[in-house]
Amino acid sequence: MNRIDYPFQFDGRGRTAQSSEDEYVRDLIELVLLTAPGERVMRPDFGSGVRQLLFGAASPEVAIATQYLVQGSLQQWLADLITVEAVEVLAQENALLIIVQYVVRRSQNRSSVEVTVPGGSS
Repeated sequence: MNRIDYPFQFDGRGRTAQSSEDEYVRDLIELVLLTAPGERVMRPDFGSGVRQLLFGAASPEVAIATQYLVQGSLQQWLADLITVEAVEVLAQENALLIIVQYVVRRSQNRSSVEVTVPGGSS
């Protein structure tokens, strides 16, 4: 099943770009992680708030808090599409690397996605 690609774009033929089910789910995970609550007008509680944790340099404490925040946000917003198996957050210089391992419920495909969230002092 193909879906409209996110972010919205056109393909080489000038038509609306499509993505596969697995690419679509990966895009949704990234969207949840990088959206701040209050950013969406019609859904002010949507998002994870991960960026709000990063006012300074990333630290191990922020990484642990982010791990729980990511797990909860993905369960809240995408539980009908995925089963989250593991979330790993690594503190890097001025950023956090978030690795999510999940199973797409419809296809039972296991996959993972890496998202880098830049810190506030970069």
